[in-house]
Amino acid sequence: MSFVLAHLSDAHIGPLPRPRRRELIGKRLTGYLNWTRGRSRVHDMDVLAALVADIRARRPNHIAMTGDILNIGLKAEYPLARAWLETLGAPHDVSFVPGNHDAYVKATMPDLAATFAPWTTGDSGETYPYLRVRGNVALIGLSSGVPTPVFLASGRLGAPQCESCASLLSQCARDGLVRVVMIHHPPYRGGARLGRGLADAELFEAVIRRTGAELVIHGHNHRLSVSHLEGPSRKVPVIGVASASALRGTAGHRAGYNLFEIEGSTKSPRIKAHMRGLLPGGETIGALRPIAI
Repeated sequence: MSFVLAHLSDAHIGPLPRPRRRELIGKRLTGYLNWTRGRSRVHDMDVLAALVADIRARRPNHIAMTGDILNIGLKAEYPLARAWLETLGAPHDVSFVPGNHDAYVKATMPDLAATFAPWTTGDSGETYPYLRVRGNVALIGLSSGVPTPVFLASGRLGAPQCESCASLLSQCARDGLVRVVMIHHPPYRGGARLGRGLADAELFEAVIRRTGAELVIHGHNHRLSVSHLEGPSRKVPVIGVASASALRGTAGHRAGYNLFEIEGSTKSPRIKAHMRGLLPGGETIGALRPIAI
């Protein structure tokens, strides 16, 4: 029987709580202006609710949410983000990794860690990278969300996190598990525009060349994408997902999520995937297209 994994990202929950004047300093001011001048009209909460309802109707075995629930890292945003994440399911059945908007400013990094701890803790109590084994699938969560200066939306993993990820991937390969890596930023060089990519993508690429994986999923670019990284014996699919709440734009940028049907083992994985989301007309969630892995 297939293990069904639903993947969504970049919910950008609104409306934004009213910020205190002292909170609108530096990067938050720019982000607040971006939200009020356009982003708030792109991300529709009714669409997001319909998409979540559709996910739950598919009854997946697990849900992966790869970041950007928040917008500008206000302290008042974290309780709202936690409440929304609870609508996806129990922490045992939902995994989260943070994006750049969740880690918007250094001052609220403790709030980020405390808010999402139930969804970012591995089976042995570890975090970033964390490992959750569900059936024949190993879910490995990485944090690329770090505070950055104004006008930057880049991410970073760091050498220690990459080395720990390599150890987990090797361990899970020995156990014969199908390994799925979850990260917010596209984890390869050229995966995003200048100032928006993973700053140390070459470190992650080296890990995958050495250890391999069966699937890597990410968000950040607000669109479906399919790329591949070189592994020790075969290419590793790297699949990006649309924003879960985007109302406008082309079919590739409208709200959507990906469903993966996973079978097999490390040596002989079988993965099928398709995208569901906002259909033309902007009112109904349905099947959009298969994803060639």
